Amino acid sequence: MDWRLELVQVPVSDVDRAKRFYTEQVGFKADHDYQVTDELRFVQLTPPGSACSIAMGTGLGEMKPGSQEGLQLVVDDIQAARAELVERDVEVSGVQVFDWGAFVFFSDPDGNSWAVQQLPDRS
Repeated sequence: MDWRLELVQVPVSDVDRAKRFYTEQVGFKADHDYQVTDELRFVQLTPPGSACSIAMGTGLGEMKPGSQEGLQLVVDDIQAARAELVERDVEVSGVQVFDWGAFVFFSDPDGNSWAVQQLPDRS
């Protein structure tokens, strides 16, 4: 049996601002945006090439906006990924290289933190 992680909640204070940040600046695809009831809105966004999406909205849970840490994206070229984020006006760290990969880091407007990793060459 496969157990696939396909959706992670990202708590935000302003859904429209966060949706614009993730789609217009970071480059995620907007999959769904449903106002289910006056109290419940569900927005799903997916990073390019990813099988896992993020969800945000209103009425989805108790996590405080900005409390999500440790989200990680993996790319083939960390320099190109950083350049794309910079071009899209995302405040992103410089490249940091470790034995386990090269990384850049950024946060959304609420402070939810992301790492972007290029895996080390294992050949």
